[in-house]
Amino acid sequence: MAFVVRVMATGVFDLLHPGHLYFLREARKLGDELWVVVARDRTARRFKHEPITPEDSRLQLVEALKPVDRAVLGHEGNIYDILDEIRPDVVAIGFDQVHDENRILEECRKRGLSTKVVRLPKFEGDLDGTRKIVRKVAEWLALQERLSEVERGKVEVPADLRAPRRRRKA
Repeated sequence: MAFVVRVMATGVFDLLHPGHLYFLREARKLGDELWVVVARDRTARRFKHEPITPEDSRLQLVEALKPVDRAVLGHEGNIYDILDEIRPDVVAIGFDQVHDENRILEECRKRGLSTKVVRLPKFEGDLDGTRKIVRKVAEWLALQERLSEVERGKVEVPADLRAPRRRRKA
């Protein structure tokens, strides 16, 4: 029987974007199978932000992605307890994740695992983060509200921005 290299990647995966896809594709290249741990809502609140998408929906979306072999919800409380269940050969962490590589190695060693930890490089893209997407949507909504106010005549358009009036021929 051949040895299978199991890679574990973790994240909130709120509002999936190209940065997430890059992270999971790169993580998948590190082994034969990719297990993804999707953070619980409480964990997301503790480490990142209030999730927009509930944990069950985020889990469904992640497990449907092509690079992912298996997706599971993380543990509440000690986030490292999941290592006992997955027993990864490699833990892939994103460039911007707050996890400390040495702490992960220490937690793996405590569990008798000889896991490698790999921090993946940054993905460069326009909407490569949940906060960027939220900011862009907020800007779009603010613009739509402003346009609506202008159309309803609630906001005076500055003279230099008004369309020139056509004069009627006498």
